[in-house]
Amino acid sequence: MHKEFLMGNEAIALGALAAGVNLVSGYPGTPSTEVLETIAKRNPGNVYVEWSINEKAGMEVAAGAAYTGARALVTMKQVGLNVASDPLMSLEYIGVKGGMVVLVADDPGPISSQTEQDTRTFGMFSKVPVFDPASVAEAYEMIQEAFDFSEKYGTPVFFRATTRVDHGYEAVEVKDPAEYYVNKPEGFVKDPSRWVIFPRLSVKNHALIEKRNAELKDVLSDYPRNQILKEVEPAGCRKGIATHGVNFMYTLDSLHGRNARVMRVATPFPFPEKLALEFLEGLDEVLCVEELDPVIERALTFICGKYGLKVKIRGKLTGDIPPSGENSMEIVGNALTQFLGETAGNGAQSDGGNVLPQPPALPVRPPVLCAGCPHRASFYAVKAAMRGKKTIYCGDIGCYTLGNAAPLDMCDTCLCMGAGIGIAQGVGHIEPDTKCFAFVGDSTFFASGITETINAFYNQADMTLVVLDNSTTAMTGHQPHPGTGRTVMGQIVEKVSIEKVLRAIGLKVVETVDPLDYTLSVETVKRVADEPGVKAIIFRSPCIAISKPKGHSHVDPDKCIACGKCIRELGCPALILGEDGKKAKIDTSMCTGCTLCEQLCPVKAISGGNKNDTAIPGEDLQKGGRHE
Repeated sequence: MHKEFLMGNEAIALGALAAGVNLVSGYPGTPSTEVLETIAKRNPGNVYVEWSINEKAGMEVAAGAAYTGARALVTMKQVGLNVASDPLMSLEYIGVKGGMVVLVADDPGPISSQTEQDTRTFGMFSKVPVFDPASVAEAYEMIQEAFDFSEKYGTPVFFRATTRVDHGYEAVEVKDPAEYYVNKPEGFVKDPSRWVIFPRLSVKNHALIEKRNAELKDVLSDYPRNQILKEVEPAGCRKGIATHGVNFMYTLDSLHGRNARVMRVATPFPFPEKLALEFLEGLDEVLCVEELDPVIERALTFICGKYGLKVKIRGKLTGDIPPSGENSMEIVGNALTQFLGETAGNGAQSDGGNVLPQPPALPVRPPVLCAGCPHRASFYAVKAAMRGKKTIYCGDIGCYTLGNAAPLDMCDTCLCMGAGIGIAQGVGHIEPDTKCFAFVGDSTFFASGITETINAFYNQADMTLVVLDNSTTAMTGHQPHPGTGRTVMGQIVEKVSIEKVLRAIGLKVVETVDPLDYTLSVETVKRVADEPGVKAIIFRSPCIAISKPKGHSHVDPDKCIACGKCIRELGCPALILGEDGKKAKIDTSMCTGCTLCEQLCPVKAISGGNKNDTAIPGEDLQKGGRHE
């Protein structure tokens, strides 16, 4: 054993390695991404690791491994669970032979997600047990216990960490590689009565799942991480606090020995009913401190009704805890102060009963596309080409969602990965006079854009697909994908060509252009958009974070006429006002020399940039040439 200062996701990864994981699959998504990356980095050499094409594929790969008796881990964020839910819902009916942990990182806030969906609720819906760690150190231990539990009961299990656990840090006592558990899979044993799902098998196994989960309520009541902290309970206590996850840590920090009994729920499903009955005994009121859904509150309300207990259960449903958003020390401290009959006074925040001054408001700093980002050039070219025409620009999930911000205003819709292609089709079928564009990144195209494009071609849609190919999965940390020619394990593989995929689907018009060539890009968009049916433009230029700048542009103040076009129309963070407050100036600490502003300046007052070589190795950049 030795001690390391670890991020939560790193601790989870090392815990999985210590548990003898044999295979790890997943799809990148904040706040889950570092788990798989850490396993790839710290791989002792006997673990297969892959970034799967999407979460559904990752779930199925992990299930196949678990069928052999291997220990498998699949990672994703909460919205990725929606993509993986199809195989998961059936997998619970089939079961597994080896331990299989489904790591889902929830994102209260949300800080970097579309939704605040709660995997604890999904656990109840799918009938899959849920483990809910409260700290970084506990996450390291708990994931090992989750593998043991999964293997013992033949079921996949959720490991539901949240952003504050995933991205928190703590000194953790971890095992040396020599101490790792070694799991030797038996191998797949053919047995259609077990592995082939049919209605008859589903009916039988559904009954067994319900029976098992009912029994697990008592089993998990004895799980040591489900606990009642009687050692902090004063005599004659009549109030209780039920909590979970990082909120358990907030509660302990806020209590400071005040008069309350505390129950921590580490396995929200199946709910530890026997422990809850012990907790509720002798109490008049309970405050449920939890994030997102009122899972604990509903469970305790149900138990009180089932057993005729006269205990008032309070929380989100009673307005004592905010119904949405991420909790904080201040929110929990204020809730406990109100619940325990104390006052913070003057509307000030409270931390464990101590009155704190109101902090100053934080400055609003909306996210923007990086200086030199090729997506800015792509959006601007389409905007310029379509000026004056009735259009809709359907966006997608990734850096390019930031195209919605002023002054670009080039993202009219954004729903989920790949949906922009479908939405463009729907609008086009109802409004045939609208020029419909769908923007999708190269990684997202492989993850969920191909099927939508096939649907568009098959159903005779009239739309322009714009693939923003920056040669990486940029927003989640530059993970490889099928178009990059490498895997997370370092293998060099043949790239999957987006052009060839589109031609194979049947598209006749597929053009590839460098978005930083402004004149050619505008001409290409005008020509392609006028073609009938489904057509595609691939804007290919590498992400500025992986292709470093070779020079900087600068503004000649004698030539600048202070028209403001470069600042007003591009919104590049490197373009600022000079000392006179009128003429443009370039912040060379941010400028990447992409030359886009140089091409747009009406008086050629900007120069000096040295545009990066935008050709991605192994691909031919077509200068507007049509691919037939």
